[in-house]
Amino acid sequence: MRLTGKQTWVFQNDVYVNATGTAVGPMEANGPLGQYFDVKYDELHCNESNWELAERRLMSDSIEQVLTKTELKHEDINFFLAGDLLNQIVTASYSARQLGIPYLGMFGACSTSMETLAVGSALVDGGFANRVLASVSSHNATAERQFRYPTEYGGQKPDSATWTVTGAGTALVSQAPGPIKITSATLGTVEDLGITDPFDMGSAMAPAAARTIQQHFEDLGRSASDYDLIVTGDLSAVGTPICRQMLLDEGYDMGSVYNDCGLLLYGPDQEVFAGGSGCACSAVVTYGHLLQEMRLGNLNRLLVVATGALLNPIMVQQKESIPTIAHGVVFERVKGV
Repeated sequence: MRLTGKQTWVFQNDVYVNATGTAVGPMEANGPLGQYFDVKYDELHCNESNWELAERRLMSDSIEQVLTKTELKHEDINFFLAGDLLNQIVTASYSARQLGIPYLGMFGACSTSMETLAVGSALVDGGFANRVLASVSSHNATAERQFRYPTEYGGQKPDSATWTVTGAGTALVSQAPGPIKITSATLGTVEDLGITDPFDMGSAMAPAAARTIQQHFEDLGRSASDYDLIVTGDLSAVGTPICRQMLLDEGYDMGSVYNDCGLLLYGPDQEVFAGGSGCACSAVVTYGHLLQEMRLGNLNRLLVVATGALLNPIMVQQKESIPTIAHGVVFERVKGV
């Protein structure tokens, strides 16, 4: 069955990642993974006149990178699945306006990277599409203006805060054979630890990540040892140990195979508080760095669990706690390709 256990899709037909594209801002370009990104900007405006246009430029760049690598045109793509952090996912929708590809706008906060990829893979697996583009973006300055305060205010933050990644990532999935296959996806449930502090996203999202990973293991009869690497999206230095301990309490020792994209993206000398977050956090690390490691044969089976905080400023002002979610996708290297 395609539905295995409670929440996991196991794809019956071959679904491959044919190409990926990434575009990042200056902090990401100057981090330890900078060499893996396709397009790099040395300033946050990305040659545009405002932050929102800059984010749109990043998404457009990542899409065009995929199309260039595959020598495909817009009309060769069946569906465009995309999302971002801005009100009414305007980066994705305005990008879709330019593409002319049938479009599904999706929102799972920072989990949207794996949400779009999971649904896109299901469309291909079910025969409802031949080629699907899955794309996400985020921008440090647009997110600050959206969820907290404009950067011009110079507001102070606690050490538990995360740094929204400026970047975009796009993946093309189809049944055309390639070296990386998507074999399954586990869709998460909304979890709430009772956190009300919007500057502590790591603690808020840790239960969702732990819950999805645990369910993934239970649905497939696996453990951490069945993977070369398991990464969460953006739990940061605060949320990562919480997630690890929650899984250990349930009998799952993550050992040395577990890491977090928000910790991989930046170096120790970069001032990013507790680490990276944002839709682009898991996307650029996965599509830029981790899948390249798979192509090189350094990873054979990878589980990426992107995490998202489902809040908005109104809910924060009303002192609501923060509901969160996490979606996981399994990538496997096809040997000999």
